[in-house]
Amino acid sequence: MADLSHYRNIGIFAHVDAGKTTTTERILKLTGKIHKTGEVHDGESTTDFMEQEAERGITIQSAAVTCEWKKHRLNVIDTPGHVDFTVEVYRSLKVLDGGIGVFCGSGGVEPQSETNWRYANESEVARCIFVNKLDRLGADFFRVVDQVKNVLGANPLVMTLPIGTEDEFVGVVDVLTKKAYVWDDTGLPENYEITDIPEDMVDQVDEYYEQLVESAVEMDDDLMEAYMEGEEPSLEEIKRCIRKGTRDLAFFPTFCGSAFKNKGVQLVLDAVVDYLPAPTEVDAQPLTDAETGEPTGEVATVSADEPLRALAFKIMDDRFGALTFIRIYSGRLKKGDTVLNSATGKTERIGRMVEMQADDRNEISEAQAGDILAVVGMKNVQTGHTLCDPKHECTLEAMIFPDPVISIAVKPKDKGGNEKMGIAIGKMVAEDPSFQVETDEDSGETILKGMGELHLDIKVDILKRTYGVELEVGQPQVAYRETITREVEDSYTHKKQSGGSGQFGKIDYRIKPGEQNSGFTFSSSVVGGNVPKEFWPAVEKGFKSMMNEGVLAGYPVLDVEVELFDGSYHAVDSSAVAFEIAAKGAFRQSIPKAGAQLLEPIMKVDVFTPEDHVGDVIGDLNRRRGMIKDQEAGVTGVRIKADVPLSEMFGYIGQLRTMTSGRGQFSMEFSHYNGCPANVAESVIEAAKERREKKD
Repeated sequence: MADLSHYRNIGIFAHVDAGKTTTTERILKLTGKIHKTGEVHDGESTTDFMEQEAERGITIQSAAVTCEWKKHRLNVIDTPGHVDFTVEVYRSLKVLDGGIGVFCGSGGVEPQSETNWRYANESEVARCIFVNKLDRLGADFFRVVDQVKNVLGANPLVMTLPIGTEDEFVGVVDVLTKKAYVWDDTGLPENYEITDIPEDMVDQVDEYYEQLVESAVEMDDDLMEAYMEGEEPSLEEIKRCIRKGTRDLAFFPTFCGSAFKNKGVQLVLDAVVDYLPAPTEVDAQPLTDAETGEPTGEVATVSADEPLRALAFKIMDDRFGALTFIRIYSGRLKKGDTVLNSATGKTERIGRMVEMQADDRNEISEAQAGDILAVVGMKNVQTGHTLCDPKHECTLEAMIFPDPVISIAVKPKDKGGNEKMGIAIGKMVAEDPSFQVETDEDSGETILKGMGELHLDIKVDILKRTYGVELEVGQPQVAYRETITREVEDSYTHKKQSGGSGQFGKIDYRIKPGEQNSGFTFSSSVVGGNVPKEFWPAVEKGFKSMMNEGVLAGYPVLDVEVELFDGSYHAVDSSAVAFEIAAKGAFRQSIPKAGAQLLEPIMKVDVFTPEDHVGDVIGDLNRRRGMIKDQEAGVTGVRIKADVPLSEMFGYIGQLRTMTSGRGQFSMEFSHYNGCPANVAESVIEAAKERREKKD
């Protein structure tokens, strides 16, 4: 089996359109995996193999590819940049050891790159930075480096400098070796020569070399001391220090180039091998308690000789059947092995194992710690489940996914489509944990829930094309919530007498608004046994069960604190059920008194517009009840940051394009819930009332 120190599991992530997929294509070409590069704008790239991806020129699901560079095995995952698909980035980062953050030379640090960078920080993934598209108008390497410092609060370690800019960008200088790499006009990645630095860049290169060495030697006290005394460290010593600093997230080696024009990608590949960690060099994954999710203190040591511990991080359905993507943290996995799924307690037999090549695959018979592979035809495995040796049960840290904020009602156009739709949606929910489905029991409609309009748009498109289900799609619905605004002290008695033993339970309680995002909290301060301890859980259960449906418009209730402080019981007639019913009645009675309020989801919206349309865009956001937070001018336009209610953002892209002659772009993600203004709340409550009347 391969030496683990020669493995690199890396992801490529960035804002939509910064050039991730093109960079992945170049890596595959350079490593000899493909012989002709396909372009994203022609819809022919290797990793964007879904019809929807080829058409829209965006990446929707992460694709995995394996290749070799300088005797090292690289498992590369190309992730989507669009905000509606961040769940793909999040789960990919979860199983990777390193990453390449791609930034656009003219766009710089864009909103989605901020989100992805934050995810990578949370996952503590070591990264290199590649500033791409330096051949574009308005590209400025040094401005992007400043943004990485100021916007991301990260420390970029400049490893290469551009020779020329925009149309005159011809190559890069390697600061460490002080050599220039210059490409010719053929556009072939292998057609470059290594020459001396252009004369007008000598001083600049010396200045950056000094900064680089100073940052590097800080990682080793002895080297630093020698350097202070005037001793130059060797190239090997500097590289060793950069490797340590990258792994410790002290800095991020930063490169520049143009993937589309094939310039500068080789040096990034060298950096992956030289500076990004092998699976054995990152902190081992913690094992958690299956019940509570708390860490047990043990870890999954990366070694082929340990018991098997692996995480299923993605499910994909394609023409070959269901594929489960697995990252093995420790142990080995062979064809025919029986493994335990610790989430379900059931065992599964490993049938075919494949190494992925985007949508092609190579069959393999065994894999080991550090590998990323796919298994065909697993039955009950879902994203985030742990697969382990049946004799050594364990659970790896689970994944947490965001809640959907938007929903649409769909129904098949013809009667026969129902069953077909059910099967298809089942597969799609398994693939994408941020996509959820419910059936409205009264109207019989199927409700699809997702992260944004584009997310649901693509799901409907996949249902139509991949599964042949034609749908009628209703208007998008916002996921409103309810809460309370003031404290109420109240009492409620439930008693029922009808022959034989009756039911009795009396509770005195306080209901008050809780902290933001606290959900539901219950406490009891009853003394002297007025409500015996064994009935407290029933009271809590009663209140909690009512949180799913508020009194205003039937939306779930958020952030409520209930304190039980007194009550009374009957020795014969009181029971857990009686107190549960009392709590339910108490909720209905008191919530209206507690200043019930409707909450709406507020989105963090980031709009990019050419300068001459800034006034129109801000005016429009204000009309949509937006709060403008910030605006910053870039080279090619202005970026406006605002908080806007989701209900006002439907169809925004069309309006934005009209206002900006097609040049505006925007992205949004859920930020928080906030109180609705009275007029909005009235219309939402009215609509809910009508829905209820229809059902009755």
